[in-house]
Amino acid sequence: MSKQQPYRPVDDDARRLARSLITQAHFAALAVRDVDGAPLVSRIAVAPTAEGAPMALASDLSQHSQCLKSDPVASLLLGEPKDRGDPLTYPRLTLQAKVHFIRHGDDDHAKMAARFVAHQPKTKLYIGFSDFAILTFDITTVFLNGGFGKAYNLRPSDLITPTNQVRAGSVPR
Repeated sequence: MSKQQPYRPVDDDARRLARSLITQAHFAALAVRDVDGAPLVSRIAVAPTAEGAPMALASDLSQHSQCLKSDPVASLLLGEPKDRGDPLTYPRLTLQAKVHFIRHGDDDHAKMAARFVAHQPKTKLYIGFSDFAILTFDITTVFLNGGFGKAYNLRPSDLITPTNQVRAGSVPR
């Protein structure tokens, strides 16, 4: 007897919903492993890259940055419930990824920082501090829960339109 898979076939509506969860997000839950391998979850500020992938801003002083320096594997949860109704009926997107730090002076940092501030204006106060880096996510796995009974297992390439893909198998910055 085979086990029934909970996932629906991926369609354009699922792709659009997943992309909108990234482009509309202002914060997310970031899950990392601490030095002992235990899970640690933090709320972080996020913004979309020009290609529609998520990016985040993090201080080297934060616990999650320390964890990511020793183990760059993470999971990101995007999507927030509204003020009314059952929170489990609202869509959310879980991404598993390898995280990269983009530092001041690195290629594209200034352009990405300007985009981040445009999406998150209050970060203008501290995005220039030397301990802050932009985090990018090389996405490996994508799970979309579009609401009750609407689960999808997408590919990283489903999050980006073909004209925005730069390298096969990776999400551009």
